[in-house]
Amino acid sequence: MHQPPTPDCQGFLPATHQVVLRYHQAWQQRRLDDILALYHPDIAYHDFLQNRVFHLAELRDYVQASLPQGAAERLEHCDRIRVDGDTAFIQYQLVLRGGQASFQSSEAITVRDGLIWQVREYATLQRGPAATSAAAAVASPLQKLGLSARQLGRMAEDLHSYFRQQQPYLQADCTLAAVAAATGYSRNQLSYLLNQVLGQSFYRYVNQARLQHVLDKLPTSGNVRVDELAFAAGFNSLSVFYRCFRDHTGLTPAAWLRRFPCGSAQTTSPPPPD
Repeated sequence: MHQPPTPDCQGFLPATHQVVLRYHQAWQQRRLDDILALYHPDIAYHDFLQNRVFHLAELRDYVQASLPQGAAERLEHCDRIRVDGDTAFIQYQLVLRGGQASFQSSEAITVRDGLIWQVREYATLQRGPAATSAAAAVASPLQKLGLSARQLGRMAEDLHSYFRQQQPYLQADCTLAAVAAATGYSRNQLSYLLNQVLGQSFYRYVNQARLQHVLDKLPTSGNVRVDELAFAAGFNSLSVFYRCFRDHTGLTPAAWLRRFPCGSAQTTSPPPPD
């Protein structure tokens, strides 16, 4: 039968603190093998956001899918590690791309035989356009979708990278189903990420990418009309393009070009009134 280590005169275990400190440094530095090496053979990892318990054989895939991805995702400590006996308590914030949303997480980590024997992780959505309405009900959908807070961060980076590198928005018939198939996620997972975490519909996300494409092309557009740039960027409706442009810049394309001359790009005549 396991006998718990004896605490020192202050009531905490330096060894527990050291193990948990190494564990979180490995998470911050994204060292998968170092994280896994700190798990006890009888590890029980409780992810209460998903309402699931993971054991050692399942943790490689879970941790690999949960590691922060790219410079756009940050894992930030909110407090020092606090230790009580053989259990340490930590708090951290997972900030998704561009600070659009974040998860506040708390973990109770129990150490046995110098290894992590139990993790109890609690996470809640803290901010983002849909945070207020989503926070109370966030757990149930994530349980069904099989996602953790950290995995949502990876999804966000995967989605942004796919749009940046493959530019699927250039196709007028770009659909959520096609993007889900290309990125390896389900439609429901991407829909949840967009609506509840990033606070926008797929339709809006695609049109924002199209608009940015037009704005990036304007400085070198020569004599190409702005409307032609819009169609080339995937817009299939000029009214949608003009509305999107004005919502984003506060101006029509004609007024924007007058204020920020960047070449001789033209609009069709007449454009919507300024």
